[in-house]
Amino acid sequence: MIKNMIFLVGSLLIAIVAAFIVHHWLSTYNDPGYVLIGAGHWSLETSLVFFGVALVVTFFIFYLFFRLLGWLLRLPGKMKNRGQAVKFNRSQEALIAGLVDSAEGNWEKAEKILIKHASHSGAPLIHYLTAARAAQSRGAVEKRDEYLRIAAEKSSGSDIAVGLTQAELHLSEQQFEQALETLAKLHAINPGHASVLKLLHQTYQSLGDWQGIRKLIPSLTKSKVLMETEVKLLEAEACSSLLKQAAERGEVDEIQLLWQECPEHIKTMQGIPAIYFAGMIEVGAGAKIEDELARAISEHWDETLLVLFGSVQSNDFQRQLHTAEGWLTVHPEHPVLLRILGKISIHCKEMDKAEQYLEKSIALEPSVSAYQLLGDVLFRKGDKNNAIECYKYGLELASGEVVNQVESFSG
Repeated sequence: MIKNMIFLVGSLLIAIVAAFIVHHWLSTYNDPGYVLIGAGHWSLETSLVFFGVALVVTFFIFYLFFRLLGWLLRLPGKMKNRGQAVKFNRSQEALIAGLVDSAEGNWEKAEKILIKHASHSGAPLIHYLTAARAAQSRGAVEKRDEYLRIAAEKSSGSDIAVGLTQAELHLSEQQFEQALETLAKLHAINPGHASVLKLLHQTYQSLGDWQGIRKLIPSLTKSKVLMETEVKLLEAEACSSLLKQAAERGEVDEIQLLWQECPEHIKTMQGIPAIYFAGMIEVGAGAKIEDELARAISEHWDETLLVLFGSVQSNDFQRQLHTAEGWLTVHPEHPVLLRILGKISIHCKEMDKAEQYLEKSIALEPSVSAYQLLGDVLFRKGDKNNAIECYKYGLELASGEVVNQVESFSG
């Protein structure tokens, strides 16, 4: 404004000075000149200098008039913009105050101030999402859902942000089914979104949906949401959990299909093969995996697999015994192998051989199961007194183990 005034006054002064110079120059002549303007029966005659000065003054009058007119025409818009700016600044201050109140636990106060100024904010989405969190924190679930709905309506293109907030709030309230429904929609919109995948993983684990986690693993690997070691552990956990669930349902074909679909690096992990073999034995299909189990033991000596081998209800116990006795050449003094050999010998009705294996196993490492099996052998042979002694020793050993466990827990 000041610049405009300086320009106007300066221009006027220059015009006056120019007029004075022209007047002084023309005064040196006898006839300084004149201007004649005619219109119909009217005419106007004046000196050249006066006309020039009048022309300049008229120009400035019109200039000022149109400047004033332009300012008046723009005035409503400026007033409106000024009002919007004031409201915007207030909404920004309200957002900060709402975030502070929310952080301090003043949920109701935060909710009110955020919603009051949301419509004038440059970031209404943040207002509604923060208000939704505040509403849930004070237990107003209906208000929470209302704010989330308004946020979705007023912020087009923010489906992911609104959906993630909604899913997080559902998860915090252990509303896993609702969270899964929201996350499934978001996953369809953006399959590689890291936050969506992370929350999906969390939701599936909370629901115990290992099939869902298994299907999610390729996306988790591709998007690098989890580290490589974490993905492998998750894959192993999913595989083992699915095998256990299939065994609980007694689904032989499902167990076999799951095992076939397991990656090779999972099949060779410690403890995973035992879950598969145990599942097959549990559903009465041990004979189907007897040879596979025997190969696994031969390749990687494992006591757990050895115990499972002894639990197989073989179609040919003599062949099973022959296979197990082949391991004696490498592990002649292994108490668990000797116990398993005694157990299989009982199935083969070779009581003397069973008694020898079991006595040797007990001599190397007394165990409850070895005493029980030896007692069964002696009872069948008619040696009831010694059989009772074996049962007695087994019970004493079992009770001692229980006492040790109790002491370890109490300690």
